[in-house]
Amino acid sequence: MKKEEPDDRRHTCLHRTRAGPHHRINANSAPGASAPACGIMMDTAILQTFAYIIEEGSFAAAARRMGISKSMCSKHINDLEASLGARLLTRTTRSVKPTPLGIEYHAKVQRILDLLHEANEQVKTQTAKAAGPLKIGFPASNAVSSLYPDLLKFMETFPEIQLEAVLDDNCTDLVSESYDAVIRIGELDDTSMIVRKLNSIPTYVVASPEYLERHGTPQRPSDLAQHRALHYTNMRGSGTWAFRLGREVMHQKIHPTFASNNGDVIARGGSGRAGRGLSARVSGEG
Repeated sequence: MKKEEPDDRRHTCLHRTRAGPHHRINANSAPGASAPACGIMMDTAILQTFAYIIEEGSFAAAARRMGISKSMCSKHINDLEASLGARLLTRTTRSVKPTPLGIEYHAKVQRILDLLHEANEQVKTQTAKAAGPLKIGFPASNAVSSLYPDLLKFMETFPEIQLEAVLDDNCTDLVSESYDAVIRIGELDDTSMIVRKLNSIPTYVVASPEYLERHGTPQRPSDLAQHRALHYTNMRGSGTWAFRLGREVMHQKIHPTFASNNGDVIARGGSGRAGRGLSARVSGEG
């Protein structure tokens, strides 16, 4: 009798959520300026626009380098000067020149932009070359048979990564236990995690010939109510097994006489092999 959990029993890779880059710089208004005394947030695009105007001596040229319109370029500078409460540029019909305060401000802003560019390039370089420690959690009862060949291939492909493989069937707290990722069989409860489905794995109800000889062979899910069950506690559903019947999924209540959070313990210790009951087994488990 085939038992399938269409959404629950699968390899799922959970990645720790990381926020993307968002460059903003906190600047305070100049003393005596009309702008509010509290801090203001500046997009680095505005500061880069200002730097390009100083370099090019032209709003039009700076706008081309930024990939924006000349009017947007002018708005950036107007917003910057208004937020600082100071004039940074002197504009005429023929030229744009920095004020003495603008020259001083540009020197400091350029250092900030150079440091930001250096930091970005350093991260890009490190990302392009995979190296360093990597901690991944694997399901203990399925890792050796299903994932070991992939682990060997991964280590050959990325020799500079120090891989730590933690075999654990429990639901892991990625952040507190410093995991980079975990692979789990089942449906995700924590929606704050980034998930990638790796595979769908069929599940079967199995028993030893000795057990079936003594207790009979169940023909339908409802028959399980009369049988001894060996239950893997990390499966979703409290005391039930899920079955697909056509397009429908039903959950059959079971009566566990033995339960464990480790599939190998069920398979070898209290298993159906020993004639002690029926167990739900993932395809590929030993």
